[in-house]
Amino acid sequence: MNPMAMPLETPFQAGCQIADMAAVLDMSGALYLPQDQILIVADMHLEKGTSWARRGIFLPPYDTRQTLAALTSVLTFYQPKMLVFLGDSFHDAGGPARLDNETLTSLSGICAKQDTFWVTGNHDPEKSNLLPGHSCAELGVGAIRLVHIPGGSLDHAGEIAGHLHPAASVVGRGRAVKRRCFVTDGIRMILPAFGSFTGGLNIRDNAFKGMFERKSTVVHVIGEQQIYSLPLPALTR
Repeated sequence: MNPMAMPLETPFQAGCQIADMAAVLDMSGALYLPQDQILIVADMHLEKGTSWARRGIFLPPYDTRQTLAALTSVLTFYQPKMLVFLGDSFHDAGGPARLDNETLTSLSGICAKQDTFWVTGNHDPEKSNLLPGHSCAELGVGAIRLVHIPGGSLDHAGEIAGHLHPAASVVGRGRAVKRRCFVTDGIRMILPAFGSFTGGLNIRDNAFKGMFERKSTVVHVIGEQQIYSLPLPALTR
């Protein structure tokens, strides 16, 4: 697949502009910037299962493998020149050390195929020396800041962030459905959590208050077979 020739919208993608830069939203929860061939994923929370097990809460120990399988698939499709992990890549700072040898080798191979940047998050403040790539507090792409936690005044610059795990509650046919989503007003974009064991926070929650006041705000809801683009007022609390 030629990334620059890729259509901006198919049933499993949605196109949008962030600070005048074209972006492709993928059903996996990843964001692709075709101009610079950058793939961005947020909040993988790898090794969440083993983190909880240490506290006596036992979950099926497959979250890391499932998440990396999804990451491998989206990387194979887009073939980016740069991969950016937008923070909380691991559920805690000890996560990399808990990887088994096979998974560590697999993740190292994934990161070595392109320039890889690890933006620090509140769960994983530093990149592990076990893994290739560059560690940074934030990253700039043109006028856009890539950060973990959204916030602050943007003026004419743009921002792509994670941290909040946005999810949308949609009512249809007499029932409510909760789905992961992207939310953007054309200047700020918050990505859904990419990890297989991560939950979602309703975008009508107070945690999002003040971030999306523009009438241009659109919520891109990840359905079972396609992405649906909806205005914020159409979603329930």
